[in-house]
Amino acid sequence: MESNQHNGIQPADRLSLVSEYYFSRKLKEVARLNAEGKDIISLAIGSPDMPPSPQTVEKLCEVAHRPDAHGYQPTMGTPELRQAMAGFYRRWYGVELDPETEILPLIGSKEGILHVTLAFVNPGDEVLVPNPGYPTYTSLSKLLGAKVVNYDLNEADGWQPDFGQLERMDLSRVKLMWTNYPNMPTGGNARMETYERLVSFARRHSIVVVNDNPYSFILNERPISLLQVPGAKECCIEFNSMSKSHNMPGWRVGQCSSNATFISWILKVKSNIDSGTFRGLQLAAAEAYGNDAEWHRHANIDTYSRRRGIAEAIMAALGCTFDSSQVGMFLWGRIPDCYRDAEQLTEMVLREARVFITPGFIFGSNGRRHVRISLCAKDEKLSEALARVEQMMAARKA
Repeated sequence: MESNQHNGIQPADRLSLVSEYYFSRKLKEVARLNAEGKDIISLAIGSPDMPPSPQTVEKLCEVAHRPDAHGYQPTMGTPELRQAMAGFYRRWYGVELDPETEILPLIGSKEGILHVTLAFVNPGDEVLVPNPGYPTYTSLSKLLGAKVVNYDLNEADGWQPDFGQLERMDLSRVKLMWTNYPNMPTGGNARMETYERLVSFARRHSIVVVNDNPYSFILNERPISLLQVPGAKECCIEFNSMSKSHNMPGWRVGQCSSNATFISWILKVKSNIDSGTFRGLQLAAAEAYGNDAEWHRHANIDTYSRRRGIAEAIMAALGCTFDSSQVGMFLWGRIPDCYRDAEQLTEMVLREARVFITPGFIFGSNGRRHVRISLCAKDEKLSEALARVEQMMAARKA
């Protein structure tokens, strides 16, 4: 029998600072329930279920057939991809970026979080992380030896930063501030006033603000960018991703944009970690950046708007309240007072209605009394989930 002790070998101490990602752990449980015939409907993950545009897939297939397309690619990305990214920012945000020096393609935003933290933060330095916020901001900071300092986002303020609270903090050891607008998980929309205040805050305190901006096209008529603020490139970085806006989550294509110096520092890290993505993916991504406004409207507004109506009915059936002005591919709602916390409600829904929704505690303590429903499911699946929840709630009242 194999020993569980592995000859006394122990993992690195840093592993004690984090746990397995919630969805990684929970999806194993959902898979087990499905294997038992439970037929769980998952409304938890923000993984678009629709395909990219046809020309995107056609370009991938075309390049994949070329015998010379399969070698290593430049870590900086192909010129075609960087130019397409610059064109995307010019077209949709009115922001001019130099494709040679101010753009770095990423293998998704998670990779970008790792590379930026390595480029700017020494062990023991502090990093400002929103509460609630994307868990990877916290976990990667901890793994890299940074001290996480949370700043609060509150519903009463539209989930925008409390700049009064920020100014009262000891910021002397803070190197980075993570922001995410339109916000995940809350759906709080981006505001130009917030972006302007963030740039001012970054300048005055010599802090690099990193805005994670993958949701600006989802249920949002007016996408904006932090880099629209004059002078933002001097002290800020922005991530963008094709995962949500272009239905390409598994392709792992994103971008990092800032001034040439910051990009060169991040590239120094990235070039020592990866070797660039397949040429076919890069050229197909460049093709996708040319999707017309009608494609974006159908994929990112019409489809999600229809699904959002069903998700709102699920929230109402659960007795949850929500802000109808929120944007993005999730619906964030506050649970009734009768539940101890969000996990009590989500576990009940999983076991009794066979529907998997996300408890807000995984995004921070300010999400403890909230749940999140993903819109990344077909209309019929969402409707079936609604019927199951309504049946569960009726049975509980009987």
